[in-house]
Amino acid sequence: QVQLVESGGGLVQPGGSLRLSCAASGFIFEKNTMVWYRQAPGKQREMVAAISSGGLTNYLDSVKGRFTISRDNAKSTVNLQMNMLKPEDTAVYYCFVELGTGPRWGQGTQVTVSS
Repeated sequence: QVQLVESGGGLVQPGGSLRLSCAASGFIFEKNTMVWYRQAPGKQREMVAAISSGGLTNYLDSVKGRFTISRDNAKSTVNLQMNMLKPEDTAVYYCFVELGTGPRWGQGTQVTVSS
């Protein structure tokens, strides 16, 4: 029943922008911190950005000032606006929430930053 469905990934040139969205269902969205993770080939998965139920945010140092996480509780959606993208941002991006029943992951969406 719990679902996290990402969209918005794709191929973009360095310096470009993408907006990722995660549509959530099956839990009380407005009560939970939502998180974006990413995983590049050969690297560990890392937290990119998080937003609490109250709107407090945290970011990976390397994306501060370039990425913005936001949420729309009415639509049960969390977004990640990514600007000034760099090749090192290339990764599969995952939506994540920690529920009482355990961690829940989206299927991931590929972001490729390349000329």
